[in-house]
Amino acid sequence: MIDLNVKELVKSFDSERNVLDGLSFDVQAGEHIGIMGRNGAGKSTLFKILSGEIHADSGEVIFAPGKKVGLISQIPVYPAGSTVEDVLRTAFSDLDGIKAQMEAMEYRMTASTPPSILKRYDDLANCYRLGGGYDRDVNVEKICNGLGIPPQMRTQMFDTLSGGEKTRVNLARLLLEQTDILLLDEPTNHLDLRSVEWLEEYILAFKGTVLTVSHDRWFLDRTITRVIELRGGKAEFYSGNYSYYAEEKEARYQRQLKQYEKEQEKLKQLGFTVERMKGWGINNRTLYRRAMSIQHRMERIEQTERPQKEQTMRIRFEETAFYGDEVLTVKDLSKSFGDRTLFSGVEVTVKGGERIALLGDNGTGKTTFLRVLLGEEPALGRIRFGPTVKTAYLEQNVTFQNPERTLYDTMLYETNCTPQAARDRLGAFLFRGDDVFKTVKALSGGEQSRLKLCMLMDEKVNFLVMDEPTNHLDIASREWIEQALDEYEGTLLFVTHDRYFAGRFATRIWELDGGRLCDYPFGYEKYRAVKAREAVKPQPAEKKEKAEKPPKAQNNKALERKVRLLEREIEKQEALVASFDPQIEAAATDYQELTRLLEEKTAAEEKLADMMAQWEQMSLELEG
Repeated sequence: MIDLNVKELVKSFDSERNVLDGLSFDVQAGEHIGIMGRNGAGKSTLFKILSGEIHADSGEVIFAPGKKVGLISQIPVYPAGSTVEDVLRTAFSDLDGIKAQMEAMEYRMTASTPPSILKRYDDLANCYRLGGGYDRDVNVEKICNGLGIPPQMRTQMFDTLSGGEKTRVNLARLLLEQTDILLLDEPTNHLDLRSVEWLEEYILAFKGTVLTVSHDRWFLDRTITRVIELRGGKAEFYSGNYSYYAEEKEARYQRQLKQYEKEQEKLKQLGFTVERMKGWGINNRTLYRRAMSIQHRMERIEQTERPQKEQTMRIRFEETAFYGDEVLTVKDLSKSFGDRTLFSGVEVTVKGGERIALLGDNGTGKTTFLRVLLGEEPALGRIRFGPTVKTAYLEQNVTFQNPERTLYDTMLYETNCTPQAARDRLGAFLFRGDDVFKTVKALSGGEQSRLKLCMLMDEKVNFLVMDEPTNHLDIASREWIEQALDEYEGTLLFVTHDRYFAGRFATRIWELDGGRLCDYPFGYEKYRAVKAREAVKPQPAEKKEKAEKPPKAQNNKALERKVRLLEREIEKQEALVASFDPQIEAAATDYQELTRLLEEKTAAEEKLADMMAQWEQMSLELEG
């Protein structure tokens, strides 16, 4: 069954080009689709058309009858004085209407109420039950806990929330509405890791249809099964998740390039033959006619278009030499705001070349911690940098000394570079032509981050601190930054909610939780495995009624046999766990295979831990 049919959509905002130019696709019921495309390809325009916010110039959008559609990027206007709780409860407006009808009927019911009225009441009661009317409070608590909406936020006025908080509340309202078709436009932008993972599990269990625009590659890999890429106003289709899409897109480019080069070589040979036969045919009409026939055939050949790749940034962070072992030493560091302690008793040492991801839920103080380390916030404790350490900081909310300046002037005045160097460096970050004469304040958030990175790249830093470096960047820009960081050999400390980024770069994890900084001396994948094990709490042993015990000798023999069998099983399980290491090393460049192997190894390690616990328990019983 088709949930959505898009037919020949055309949309233009100026006379020069169509953003959507005959876009057509179908979405089957229950599909989870990722809408991909570079910035400006028309992803947000498509979502606005699907939600009815704007109209297409021509074409058609047909939803399956009776299906409810919800768009996360739309935040309705609520009455003045509405609290967050009021906003969340608007998700049940239809249920409230059904309940009001039921109560009105109950008031009028008597012993002589006609069967038709009773049937109508039963139908309403079933609708109320199936719509979750009796589970509303439970669902509100579950979704608010999952998305990090605490009780104190639910009592706040909705109008006083930040843009990110409003988006989070609106996402919760949308999920409570039990929408049939979800249109998710950057749903992870204002969520911490815990909330993103909860949303992933929700979408994986969601039986309806989902269309997602996102720059979170990990989220896309887990939640989508097909990709529709918007390119040149039309749709290209890929049957798989993001990783499949990225590989298949490159493979298609290579195939088209080879086909193009093959055709060009053939046309070149035919052209050479035509010119030679024309020369021979000056006195030979037969040869001349044959030459013209070949030329006409060349003109009729349907040529493959030369494939084009998106422009890439040629960027590299400059570094200065680092001498010594320690980049940073922190002793007994504490920071409070009034009665609230963000962190206390922090003691860590950072060595040269380490790449540290600082993780934690929203509001735990990650940005404050970075600012304290860099001396931008006062705190109690001791912070000492190595004598040759030079730091650079890319803040989360990028600011500039004078946003009225052009990009070109900003580079000249704030980095003290030459005019030619300013042009070259801006060009490397894809600010070319007249773009360099735009004012900084006219740039988008992603473009401002790109400009700030352009300014940092030549500061010769050996300790780079980044707060959400990929937050406002599209996937292509994230990959460009990652390429630059691959070549950077200095020390890196970064805050991120981008799990793909953390998995690629982190060699050490710091986690801020409950006012403490927990130090995990390994990468993100192992950190996830450790956290998963910590989340599995041991079940308390059930108290059994005292029963008549078998003779002790007989009992011991049976237990000894079980212990021996279990020891053999433990040996096999240890061999299985060890067998994953060479496979993981071999799959280091294959993201999908690597993820699968790591998950299987984690499951095998957890099973081994359970077996060891059983062995310890049996051994204690034998000794007793």
